[in-house]
Amino acid sequence: MQIVLNGENRALTPGLSVAGLLKEIGIESRKVAVERNLEIVPKSAFETTLLADGDRLEIVHFIGGG
Repeated sequence: MQIVLNGENRALTPGLSVAGLLKEIGIESRKVAVERNLEIVPKSAFETTLLADGDRLEIVHFIGGG
């Protein structure tokens, strides 16, 4: 399955959820916002939102600092 992640093509295993993708790329789900096909995915839906071929995702990772 092919998706576009932050503007780059990426091959994934079919049936992967948003939470699974975040785990696969090593990003902690508490510190991100995910947009799938121009719609924000609520954190409560990361586990149940399955990715599909052709999905376009943008992941914004929050970094703390001062």
